Amino acid sequence: MKKKLLLLDANHLMHRAYWAIQRSLGTSKGEQLNAVFGVVSMLLTMMMREKPDAIIACFDEGKETLRHKEHGEYKAGRQETPDDFYVQIPRVHQCLEAFAVPILSSPDYEADDLLGTLAVRGLKEGYSVIIVSGDRDLFQLPDGDIQVAVPNGGYSEPEYLDAKGVEKKLGVRPDQVPDYKGLVGDSSDNLKGVKGIGPKTAVKLLQTYGTIENLYEHLPEVQGSAKEKLMADRESAFFCKRMATLVTDIPLAIDLKEASERQANIDDVLRLFAELEFFTLRSRFRKFLAADPYAKKHFTGEIVFDIEEPLFAEASTSAKASADRSGGGEERVTVEQLPLLD
Repeated sequence: MKKKLLLLDANHLMHRAYWAIQRSLGTSKGEQLNAVFGVVSMLLTMMMREKPDAIIACFDEGKETLRHKEHGEYKAGRQETPDDFYVQIPRVHQCLEAFAVPILSSPDYEADDLLGTLAVRGLKEGYSVIIVSGDRDLFQLPDGDIQVAVPNGGYSEPEYLDAKGVEKKLGVRPDQVPDYKGLVGDSSDNLKGVKGIGPKTAVKLLQTYGTIENLYEHLPEVQGSAKEKLMADRESAFFCKRMATLVTDIPLAIDLKEASERQANIDDVLRLFAELEFFTLRSRFRKFLAADPYAKKHFTGEIVFDIEEPLFAEASTSAKASADRSGGGEERVTVEQLPLLD
């Protein structure tokens, strides 16, 4: 069985959580944590679901990437993200570090480029790759053992898109996604494409001609008003395709083997959950540790639990008896000693 690499589009997950979860979610001291809670919840869900050998999270870092420098209006017009989103980023980093998840970002490239580079490298090194994101820019990556896990009601039941899945959803192959965006544009990135060419026409043209380059070589064959539209916005079509094409050969100083050998410490996670008052996640995490052999491989150390906690009422009869003799309190049990629960 192939090793599995789980790649997290961290900015996407944060944005999804920030807008989906009420902003009032936070600590008793008033620290807002709705985006943090959502990211950690989705991470834990995907760990339990996929049991990956390695996990890496990628963030956007700067507002002056190479694309911004080439196109000054790149992503202009986007709604400003509130400040209470950005102040949660360090806490998300802290949580990922507690789970032993490496974090990557670059001032020159977007997170999508880093994810693309890691996906291609992972495929070459024998991993099956799952990219956790709903960003359609990443739909150009599915190839063989690379899939994109798109949220569907959160990540409790994600939709997994391979190459055929992308083609079914968009009407074009993954390798044609940049061509598709070259024609229809992308309002979120402020890429205009070809004015008047919509998704249906773009799909039809690409199904016939394959690429923008081949389309323009055969432009005299194109019927109707589409020909004039393509002629008028030729430069924009090629430019938008180039801007939409992910970079997949960035020299990243990260070793996938080393990432797969990382182990998180149980105490670090539980202390952080206590500090953030993530009591629901703490219970889910403890159940994960108790019930799943994978958790016993990824996490090391001891788990501290209250013997009155219902989840662990049957976890360790000997531990409870020992605690009863000593007058109650907490019992420390190594993760290897925890039984498997249904």
